[in-house]
Amino acid sequence: MASLFIRLHPRDSVVVAIEELSPGTALPGIDVVCKDIVPIGHKVAVKAIASGEPVRKFDQIIGFATRAIAAGEHVHVHNMGMGETFARAFDVGADAKPTVLLPEAERATFQGIVRADGRVATRNYIGILTTVNCSATAARLVADRFRGPALEAFPNVDGVVALTHGLGCGGVQEGDGMDNLRRTIGGYARHPNFAAVVILGLGCENNQFSRLAEAEHLEVSNLLQPLIIQEMGGTRATVDAAVARIQAILPQVDQVRRQTVSASHITVGLQCGGSDGYSGITANPALGAAVDLLVRNGGTAVLSETPEIYGAEHLLARRAVTPDIAEKLVARVKWWEAYTARTGDEMNNNPSPGNKKGGLTTILEKSLGAVAKAGTTNLVDVVKYAETIPAHGLVFMDTPGYDPVSATGQVAGGANIICFTTGRGSVYGCKPAPSLKLATNTPMFNRMRDDMDINCGPIATGEATIEETGRLIFEAILATASGRRTKSEELGVGSDEFAPWQIGAVM
Repeated sequence: MASLFIRLHPRDSVVVAIEELSPGTALPGIDVVCKDIVPIGHKVAVKAIASGEPVRKFDQIIGFATRAIAAGEHVHVHNMGMGETFARAFDVGADAKPTVLLPEAERATFQGIVRADGRVATRNYIGILTTVNCSATAARLVADRFRGPALEAFPNVDGVVALTHGLGCGGVQEGDGMDNLRRTIGGYARHPNFAAVVILGLGCENNQFSRLAEAEHLEVSNLLQPLIIQEMGGTRATVDAAVARIQAILPQVDQVRRQTVSASHITVGLQCGGSDGYSGITANPALGAAVDLLVRNGGTAVLSETPEIYGAEHLLARRAVTPDIAEKLVARVKWWEAYTARTGDEMNNNPSPGNKKGGLTTILEKSLGAVAKAGTTNLVDVVKYAETIPAHGLVFMDTPGYDPVSATGQVAGGANIICFTTGRGSVYGCKPAPSLKLATNTPMFNRMRDDMDINCGPIATGEATIEETGRLIFEAILATASGRRTKSEELGVGSDEFAPWQIGAVM
């Protein structure tokens, strides 16, 4: 690191500006003079790069020069692109190493809510879920009845939240799309952060509650109650009945008390959105350091967003504990290649315009930074979207790169906290799992203090290390799991961000 730039590896052909560089600026220590304006977070060439030659960052290929690039030039979309597909070294398991778990007595702890079946929650909500979009308004009307002072007598209840969606009918009755939706609703209905759930259906939809319950092994009880609008006599009658049932169980739900439990009960969903040129340098590797600490303490981390590991999947395959797990990961990437080809798109549809403004040029560059969220620990499993997360350690879940859809799948799988890195300034929140937002740079953190929980920007200026910031994030995870509210919770964000993955035809 120098005062004007960061060089991530000696073999890199670019460095990253940590302040705006003007033409004529000399880069200390590398005998390069800037030829262009280079915005903060963007790349500048430190050697001549011939047309067609790979451009290296993180000591990995992030793209290819689309024309000759001189030392000192700004490197971005005007002179670098994806190029042709290139070989990547899939040395399966080469970087896997024994996971050294701390002894049980030495593991970190938090104040969790232990459910009757032994599962541990980080929040205590009552949920209103819907089988279909047609019951969305009824669900919201129920939740509205519990706003304001309605819960003052129940201080241990975090809220009554309606999670609605646009699916459930208008498509095939069975298949991947319906399976995704049912896994998502089933995962939320079982989530330990929901003490009780009411599921509202219309009655004539494809996603019948009876089939949902059968597929997801949901058992009706006083803590999981279905109501069908057409059977209840309409919207008003259904809303009144749902409100009455929730009021009846509120005293029971309020009886919970937090107690000391092991950090092994924490499952963190890893997200990055509104990324910039700092994401893979500050917040993502710092979150990776926190993941390594969590796994050593017996916990679980879930990396997702399959289109946003594209070009870096070989690095995860090197950490797979078995060849079968690596094969499952590669199979999901190939599925996405075929999926985007069928829709006339391409995997380099990412980065988004905001990502590019922040300094990211290709999906390869974005992906190499994104996988840093997963730390250095072994990859122990690969699961489908919204599938129950079966193992402790690092798990990969196949999801789209769109953050709300991806995080919805993670929570359905059992994530009880989300850690979300952002460089441009995402305001994402989540219910029932709290969302911690980690800023990649100090200017954005200062500009959006009401939304950001942790500033990772000091890593870029040498004021903090990745390890120090990773420890800070790990401690914030423990505090959040113990009940400390995140910035998005204080703002009330999280109900409208529920977004199951829609695939398949709408008919």
